[in-house]
Amino acid sequence: MPTDTKQDFDAELVTLGLECPLPVLKARKRLGEMPEGAVLCLVCDDPLSAIDVPFFCSEAGHELLSTVTTGPEMRYRIRKRG
Repeated sequence: MPTDTKQDFDAELVTLGLECPLPVLKARKRLGEMPEGAVLCLVCDDPLSAIDVPFFCSEAGHELLSTVTTGPEMRYRIRKRG
C-alpha cells in the first residue's frame, strides 16, 4: 500500500468525511497559509474530489504532483504555485 512520508510533503490536511466543496475549500485556505513551492498532502474520501481537486489546481495554478487512491481514500500532493 503506497504511503507518503514526511519528505514527500510539507503539510497534511485530512478531510475524511467531508463532501464537496469542503475538501477543496479547506485546501485553498491551507495553501494560502503556506509559502510558495510548499507541498500539501490533501487526504479525502469524497468521490467528487477526483474531479474537483485537479480542476482546482488547474484554475488556481497549483501543480498536482500525484494522486494515490487506496480504497475509498484519496491522497493528493499539491505544490503551491510560485
